[in-house]
Amino acid sequence: MPTHYNGTEEEIRALNAFIKLMRAAESLESRLAQRGCLAELTPSQFGVMEALYHLGSMCQSELAHKILKSSGNLTLVIDNLERQGYVVRKRDPNDRRFITVHLTDAGRRKVESVLPCQVKAIVDEFAVLTPEEQETLGRLCKKLGKRERVLKEGEKK
Repeated sequence: MPTHYNGTEEEIRALNAFIKLMRAAESLESRLAQRGCLAELTPSQFGVMEALYHLGSMCQSELAHKILKSSGNLTLVIDNLERQGYVVRKRDPNDRRFITVHLTDAGRRKVESVLPCQVKAIVDEFAVLTPEEQETLGRLCKKLGKRERVLKEGEKK
């Protein structure tokens, strides 16, 4: 459904692209959830665990940046993962203000048990696009996602 906003051609084009992007993302996330690969985990919980699994332990603000969530939102996600025994917080002995989030053995086993199914589900969903279209989509999403950094770099010139 296109926008009903009565604006300029540029505004309507941008709004229509935005609506399509958001609907596609929501639809994809919904279909992935229906497959049940993540079991009782939310996408945010899986994102935290997957980041810790592949990148190693990190502080909460770094983790929030990696999975594109606010620190406040991430606190609740980590609280729930900690309650389930999948992660643990550890204070730095030299600076007790600094807390690092670590994946537990149970968390590692959980990621390893759900990751293959989730990867297969994503591959299946993206099969509607050709390999070239997937590459193009990836480049366009990266360009849109990095816009702030590109603008800041442009201001330096």
